[in-house]
Amino acid sequence: MLRKRIQLGMIHLAVAMTLVPINSTLNRVMIKELALSATLVAVLASLPYLFAPIQVAIGSLSDRHPLLGYRRSPYILLGLVLCVIGLVLSPQAAFLMAENLWAGIALGVLAFGAWGMGYNFSAVCYLSLATELSGEKGRGKTVAVMWFMMIVSIIVTAIGLSRMIDPYTPEAMIRAFWVVGGVALVLGLAGLVGLEPRMRSAAEFEKGQPASEGQSWKTLARAVLENRQATFFFVYLTLLLAALLGQDILLEPFGGEAFGMAVKETTRITSIWGGSFLVALLISGALEGRVAKRRMAFWGGVGALAGFALIAASGLLLNTSVFYTGLVLLGIGSGISTVSNLSLMFDMTTAQKVGLFIGAWGMSNAISRLLGSVLGGAVRDAASQIANNPLAGYVIVFGLEGLFVLVSLFMLGRIDVKAFRKQAEQPGLVERAALITDAG
Repeated sequence: MLRKRIQLGMIHLAVAMTLVPINSTLNRVMIKELALSATLVAVLASLPYLFAPIQVAIGSLSDRHPLLGYRRSPYILLGLVLCVIGLVLSPQAAFLMAENLWAGIALGVLAFGAWGMGYNFSAVCYLSLATELSGEKGRGKTVAVMWFMMIVSIIVTAIGLSRMIDPYTPEAMIRAFWVVGGVALVLGLAGLVGLEPRMRSAAEFEKGQPASEGQSWKTLARAVLENRQATFFFVYLTLLLAALLGQDILLEPFGGEAFGMAVKETTRITSIWGGSFLVALLISGALEGRVAKRRMAFWGGVGALAGFALIAASGLLLNTSVFYTGLVLLGIGSGISTVSNLSLMFDMTTAQKVGLFIGAWGMSNAISRLLGSVLGGAVRDAASQIANNPLAGYVIVFGLEGLFVLVSLFMLGRIDVKAFRKQAEQPGLVERAALITDAG
């Protein structure tokens, strides 16, 4: 199983690698060097997550329609290729925006849209595959391995980027994005080879096929919303991740604005956050089975809340030591929170609807990125204009994200996996209607 976990981690890190340059270096360059609106940057960066609702449909589609005998692998491959295409087009779009805004926006929509479709295809399918291959008892270890490898790749990618773009030039950045895309594609392909068992007969397919067929996205969403615990968990994840993921586009521009950091220096912010996240993974692995998942999620949230408070304070104090302390706490809190909540997420599935529920949680992830990024960009711009001070916008956004974490901590106490499974075993409105139709 260790080999399969490592292969799953290679796919996970490959997709993550394609996001690092977009969410760190590119955002910094667009906001600081190219002087583009943070709201525009946030909208473009969040565009991929407008496709979030299709994750439920993709999960169900891969459940019911294997290709060439494979349920997940073809969809993962398609997603990875689209992610790489979006990555290599994104810097071209940014530089075009500085010369011709509307032409640049059009190319930006294409680039970020391609990455978004790729992310939605790949994420729901490799998480479903991880759930199926791991079994209930092994899910925690699978999560730890996958995220450990992902964070290592983020650190290495960030360090590599900082070196490839030093000194910074548009040509150096474009070349660096191509290098990252090529490496990600090779690693993802290596992870896919021999990972998923091929189904050789119709009987083998039928054995794991969900009972429901031909459902529209609205029907699938209704099936998820009928489960009160599933709905509650969806809202909880959305609020928490809106804070933890929404800061991605602002940390590096904040470093440049508040402390006058160069592009090379702000790119390393990602590696510091990643290193802290990595420490959190080791802590989570050591505590697995000894501390309840909800308690771990709670302390992870507390760490992230403290991190946001210190980062906001560093903007008021103009103190880099406070900033880096907050960054480390945010990384550790995010890491503990991510592992514990992912483990909870895997528990909040059912055997016959793995793709459906994983798709729903993936949709929550994507919606939270959309909410966090757009709200963060818009609030940053509005507050900066009103206060006539760019730093005021950042401070308010980090404070708002801390508030989101605080609300999610109150919601965490009401999550009940046993209640979820009990409700999931009961037929929903769709299944009851089908039963009535069949009986008639």
